[in-house]
Amino acid sequence: MGRKIVVVNGPNLNFLGKREPSIYGAETYEELVKLIKEQAADREIEVDCFQSNYEGAIIDRLQQAVIDNVDGVIINPGAFAHYSYAIYDCLLDMPMPKIEVHLNDVYNREPFRQVCVTSPACFTTIMRQGFQGYISAMDRLIELWEEE
Repeated sequence: MGRKIVVVNGPNLNFLGKREPSIYGAETYEELVKLIKEQAADREIEVDCFQSNYEGAIIDRLQQAVIDNVDGVIINPGAFAHYSYAIYDCLLDMPMPKIEVHLNDVYNREPFRQVCVTSPACFTTIMRQGFQGYISAMDRLIELWEEE
């Protein structure tokens, strides 16, 4: 394998398939992880997928990515995107490229979801693509690496 990435998923994403299927779809978190791992292997990328409902655990995993010297991060902070300045600060301090993913269009939902405080700490944000957004993020990381 060549490059290594970490995919970090925030609160309630472990309940994909059960949680508001009209918004988040019927596919499960396990199916998401399987897709990410298959697509990463096809691209010769080593991937570690992590999910937590706890802000501190997410920060710990992101900091570990720095210690492990990974090449890129894909993060779906879930609801933390809308208020976690702690995750924002952590992302800001990370030297590798980071891409934020949202399964749906947060800017066309409730007003409190229309502000993403974590997005400015990332290279870009991908939304409205469902699970495919993670694959688009992976491809964008590859493009960024090729520009180095």
